[in-house]
Amino acid sequence: MMKIGPIELESPFVVSPMAGMTDTAFRRLVKRQGGCGLVVSEMVSSEGLVRGIDRTLEYAEYTEEERPVSIQIFGGEPAKMAEAARVVEQMGANIVDVNMGCPVPKIAKHNAGCSLMREPAHAAEIIAAMSRAVKIPVTVKMRKGWDEGELNAGELAKRVEDAGAKAIAIHGRTAKQSYSGNADWDFVTEVAKTVSIPVFGSGDCIEPEDIIARMKSGVSGVYVGRGVLRNPWILAQARDIMEGREARKISDEDRGQFLLDYMNLLLVENVDEEAGFRHTPGPAGQQAIRPAAIGRERWVINKLRALCTWYTKGFEGGAQFRIGVNSAKSISELHDLIEKFFLLRPAGLLAR
Repeated sequence: MMKIGPIELESPFVVSPMAGMTDTAFRRLVKRQGGCGLVVSEMVSSEGLVRGIDRTLEYAEYTEEERPVSIQIFGGEPAKMAEAARVVEQMGANIVDVNMGCPVPKIAKHNAGCSLMREPAHAAEIIAAMSRAVKIPVTVKMRKGWDEGELNAGELAKRVEDAGAKAIAIHGRTAKQSYSGNADWDFVTEVAKTVSIPVFGSGDCIEPEDIIARMKSGVSGVYVGRGVLRNPWILAQARDIMEGREARKISDEDRGQFLLDYMNLLLVENVDEEAGFRHTPGPAGQQAIRPAAIGRERWVINKLRALCTWYTKGFEGGAQFRIGVNSAKSISELHDLIEKFFLLRPAGLLAR
């Protein structure tokens, strides 16, 4: 067991935040499989969070089932980020995380995301302001640097630690690399030696054995992103291996049922939930605006399309299945496609 400030994590493995992918329904299902010590929300605009913009509020939602949970925010103004951190704390979240790693231009150009790495002193001011504003731990997710000429994660790590950060996650690529090339885990582990707070590494963990290998390199924990989209059981399997057991086997039926469960959770969000189960920003009872019934089905189909891009990658017949999902016009059609592909064929035909 490890800690981020006073927050205890039963496992050092974390579901990494991925825009458009790691919504509350997906995080809940991964948590149910076991092995997950922490989930992190999709990144949330500090401006939108403070102003109460409906779409932003939806990104920040989480449920009791996900705890401990970290809400990741982005922005470039210390006062605004501190105010957003207070909103996160008022929501009851366990941790507030700062995105200093997003390489997307529309984020970076607003002095947020990875562009903050180019101004370490300013980045530290943001962490200091947030740390003064809230009692929950403030953490930072960053990259190796802006480009190969600006590999300053080590400097930034020390600065944010001094400013009050309780943990750091480092993706072993630069902003310019985005997701190309390979993650530099040697760099990450060298930075981990220079600070006293937990350092998590991130990048290129596709198999559970990859996670275990990274843990042996000297980091405190591992964030897993695309690997979880391909295999929601990867953290549970890594936990099995870490504790001396054989990694659990996942059947075709398991994989099909996960998609059906995900679809069903998306369809019934905010329906028949106990009071206090779902946490949203804003005044009591305030909810993000949801799509109308017909529009909601279309939204759910689009969510499944996005997940299936990763979920069936490398599987026999996966491309044909994705074509079917991408052309599906109704929930019932999507349900039938999932059943036929995963549940109604001889076992073992989905081998990669």
